[in-house]
Amino acid sequence: MKTRLLLLSLSVLLSVNQTFAQKIYNVKDCIKTGLDRNYSLLITRNNETIAGNNHTIGNAGYLPSLDLSGRHSGTLNDIRTNVGDTNSTFSNNIHNTTSAASVSLGLTIFDGFSVTTTYRKLGELKNKGELNTQFAIENLVSDIIAAYYNYIQQVKLLENLKYAVSLSKERLRIDEDRYLLGSSSKLQVLQSRVYLNADSSRLSKQCETVHAAQVRLNELMAVEDLNNQFTTRDTTIEVDHELLYEKLLSETLEKNTGLQIARSDRIVSEYDYTLAKSRSYPYLTASSGYNYNFNTYSSGSSSNQMTNGLSYGLTLGFNIFDGLNQRRNIRNSSIILQNTDLRYQELEQGVKADLLTIYSAYSNFLRLIELERQNLQTATENLSIAMERYKLGSLSGIDLREVQKSLLDARESLLSVQYQTKLAEISLNLISGSIMNYYN
Repeated sequence: MKTRLLLLSLSVLLSVNQTFAQKIYNVKDCIKTGLDRNYSLLITRNNETIAGNNHTIGNAGYLPSLDLSGRHSGTLNDIRTNVGDTNSTFSNNIHNTTSAASVSLGLTIFDGFSVTTTYRKLGELKNKGELNTQFAIENLVSDIIAAYYNYIQQVKLLENLKYAVSLSKERLRIDEDRYLLGSSSKLQVLQSRVYLNADSSRLSKQCETVHAAQVRLNELMAVEDLNNQFTTRDTTIEVDHELLYEKLLSETLEKNTGLQIARSDRIVSEYDYTLAKSRSYPYLTASSGYNYNFNTYSSGSSSNQMTNGLSYGLTLGFNIFDGLNQRRNIRNSSIILQNTDLRYQELEQGVKADLLTIYSAYSNFLRLIELERQNLQTATENLSIAMERYKLGSLSGIDLREVQKSLLDARESLLSVQYQTKLAEISLNLISGSIMNYYN
């Protein structure tokens, strides 16, 4: 007996120590960890940085180009010169060298407004990069919140199954006492043990489900140790009952990140169309440079020659005919612009449809929550009465099992509806661009 008490005390002590060692997360903690460490988000942020780096006046073509070059070359020849039919002269190993250096400066003065348009396009691509990062952040946050509350749901289901096991143990105890007193059969005891084993098996499987939900949340947070043990500060799934469709629709049309990206795509297509048309204009470029040349000769009247000086020029050009390619590019750019308009309208319609569908489900889930709560209250009272009747022997084992199952099903059904409502709430906030309210 003392040994059993000692083992029990050690078990409780280890359990307490493990609880204190575990981290305690609330939903904001999970979001913050994920935003700091998630690998996919880090990649998206790097792409945003690249788009920002590309937005420069030099990349657009505003700045001149300056090149410095140098070259040294030489020749080594044998020369034979014939004078008339009989006289010939020979010169062997004639070594001539040339050394040259130059600095050249080039500047585009006018290119059909393409430089200005390119700079604006790069600015819009930078803005699109920021929107892509925001889109990735919002989706990650929604996934983390959903995984967080799924973990809570699975833990609550685990507690429900623990309660089921405790009920089965109590029933087995009652049947064993009755059997010892001779008021019950061995069959009833065996049947109660079967029920207990079945509930214990479900409990074991649910432990694995809880662990999988925990690993999934660790994965989204990019925790190095995926087996990281934690507990959640929230123990229930609380839902927002105050979401209004009209307000959500207004916020969606204004702040939905997908629609903002589609609008950015349209602006980029407008710039591409302008760039295609700019090639129909004449272009004007300026160039200037400094050149230095030094030549040496091993034969002839001069031993060396040096030239140096400045050069400059203006180039005015205009494409007269290029096989109608310019006309084709303008037409294609116009069609692409139309496609971006159609794509935006299609996306807007899809977003509105998703909002309406999810909000309808959300409203229905809210009504179901109240019904499931009433059902749970009734099932709880029913079990209390059934247990008393079973102890008195006025209720069969099968009927008691049905009452127990009704209570457990009612608890699971309420948890499921609460979680589905939470998912709908998360989706509505994601579509309307308000998902970061969970973090702020």
